[in-house]
Order: sequence, then C-alpha cells, then structure tokens
Amino acid sequence: MTEGIPNLRELNKRRTREAISNAATRLFIERGFDRTTIAEVAAAAGVAKMTVTNHFPRKEDLVLDLHEEIVTGQARTVTGRAPGESALAALRRGCLAAIDHHDPVLGFSDPAFARTVTASPALLARLRELHEQSEDALAAVLAEATDSSPGDLTARLAAGLLGAVRRALFAEVFRRVQAGEEHESISAAIRPSAVRAFDQLRGALDGYAVRPAD
Repeated sequence: MTEGIPNLRELNKRRTREAISNAATRLFIERGFDRTTIAEVAAAAGVAKMTVTNHFPRKEDLVLDLHEEIVTGQARTVTGRAPGESALAALRRGCLAAIDHHDPVLGFSDPAFARTVTASPALLARLRELHEQSEDALAAVLAEATDSSPGDLTARLAAGLLGAVRRALFAEVFRRVQAGEEHESISAAIRPSAVRAFDQLRGALDGYAVRPAD
C-alpha cells in the first residue's frame, strides 16, 4: 500500500461515519435533536446502534462532528507558527483565513443546522464545553511555548483572551446564518471586526510566545 493513501478499511470507516453523520443531521433538523434517538439514527443510516456509538460516543457529537477540530485547531495553529511569529499573529492569520474560506469551525453552516443547534440546550452546552476545551488546549501549548509550568496563569489568561475572540466571532456568524445571510455577506461583515479585535490584543500579546528563528 502506497504511503499516505488510505486503505480500503479506512475508506469504509470514513464512509460509514459520513453516512451516520448525514443521517443524523437530517433527522435532527426534521425532528429536533432532543426528540431523536440514537436507535433512529442507526436505522436511518442502515447500521447497528453500536456502530453509531463507536463512531460518535456522545450524541451531541453527531451534530458537532467537527468537535476535534474545534478543540485542537487553535493549539495546532500556534504549534505550527512560523519562526519569528507570535501566537497572536498566527491565530490572527488562521482566523482571517477561516473567515475567508467560510470554515464551519467558525460557525459557517446551513440555517436549518444553526437553528437545530440553538434550539437544543444540550447542544449549546456541548458547544460551550468544546470552546472551553479549546482554551485549555491552547493554554497548554502557550505554556510549553514560553517554557512555563503547566497551568501557568499568564498562558491561561492569554488563551482566554484569544479564545474570546473566536467565541464572539462564532456567535456572530451563527446569528447571521440563522437570519439567512449569505456566507459571503457574513465574511465581509465580520472580517473588519476580527481585525480590530486582534489589533486590540497587540499591546498585551504581540511579543508573547514568539517562535524562535531557526
């Protein structure tokens, strides 16, 4: 098998996961998240209930299936920052790219999907949890990048400030999606606000967690 090319088993797993996710999204939009059971999702996807839970241990993640990217995305952006680039600059660059590309991790989605999420207290709670886990992951990376101890207060404060920008942008994107705005219009509306938000953090974080030059 050529390195980097998924084997048949991996492809089948991906297809099964996608089929389950698609079936779940359709049912949740039609019936509501709280009124749809895992068994009904399994039947709609043509798989066993255990197969659903193997791919999605939490029901909420059938909807928020990008949960891993939400949690790890900002931390990975900082880890991959360029030599001489600060954490703030890397996250600013990544956020603006996400806006330009209408990234679902930033809330760009279908109006029916967004309404399904906001109508469910369980999904809103899970979304808050994911954002909190994202800030925890970011704080850990920032502490490591600054040779600080785990749980360093400065790293946690920085992660809180940087995470707050993404939370606010996510909420605004979701609001506009539900109102029926086109993605291009949303991008044009929120991009200047994102730039201002990151610029306002420069005084505190511009020289923080700068990656040493090679």
